[in-house]
Amino acid sequence: MAERLEWSTITLGSPAIYQITVRGYLEDSWSNQLGGINIHNATIKDESPITILQGELVDQAALFGVLNTLYG
Repeated sequence: MAERLEWSTITLGSPAIYQITVRGYLEDSWSNQLGGINIHNATIKDESPITILQGELVDQAALFGVLNTLYG
């Protein structure tokens, strides 16, 4: 049976596992700039390239850092 997550214990400073999907391909070398998150390249139905980023980040500040790096 799956463990039930108690949302009241999650804070902005809690580690969490994220999955982020972006258009285009990112090289594995981006992993260091993105907090060590795993990078997987794929294609969707219309053969468009996407990158799936997945991994644990220490807090939401680390998540914002990843998102800002991707945006920049």
